[in-house]
Amino acid sequence: MKEQEIIEETIEFVKKTLADTEKGHDWDHIHRVWNLSKTIAKKENANMFIVEMGALLHDIADPKFHDGDEDIGPKTAKTFLENINLDCKLVDEVIKIVENVSFRKSFEQKFKSKELEIVQDADRLDAMGAIGITRAFHYGGYKNKKIYDPGIKPHNNISREEYKKEDSPTINHFYEKLLLLKDRMNTKTGKELAEKRHRFMEQFLEEFYKEWDGKE
Repeated sequence: MKEQEIIEETIEFVKKTLADTEKGHDWDHIHRVWNLSKTIAKKENANMFIVEMGALLHDIADPKFHDGDEDIGPKTAKTFLENINLDCKLVDEVIKIVENVSFRKSFEQKFKSKELEIVQDADRLDAMGAIGITRAFHYGGYKNKKIYDPGIKPHNNISREEYKKEDSPTINHFYEKLLLLKDRMNTKTGKELAEKRHRFMEQFLEEFYKEWDGKE
């Protein structure tokens, strides 16, 4: 198959696979990350096909919806890619993106490539700004988390294992992950795009605390 045909088949596979997924991690999320990845890749020196495939498959089976199984995503993606007879070298490059793209993997990331950096930046950007705020509270509601509790402080310098088990109020998630993303962007383009989204989150939190006690 030609590259465009492979991408179109991948899109259909992802849409079908994620049809019943929590709505902050569904096809709409994938679609935004895919578009952001292409935007970044156009300005960076990278293989666009690998970037697109990595973006489309990066969240095909998120561990937090599969009892913490960190192998199911790469396995699902690899099975699909082998079934469509994608070249073995390309399969390996795409799977490495799927294996290493997540925030929790950044605590001990060993593999690096320009394509991974681009998809990782795009995925992080979708966790920031207005979309990131919306997704955070949607997931918090899905898990029945408290919105905010002044008595539960965010964890500083949280470890990978602590992050995986974290179940604190949604506001804490800003300090444990979302506000950290700006300084963890890989590419020049990603860093530029992250600035505006980071400022928006800071402004949101400032207003949130003003309104929390119902005095404004």
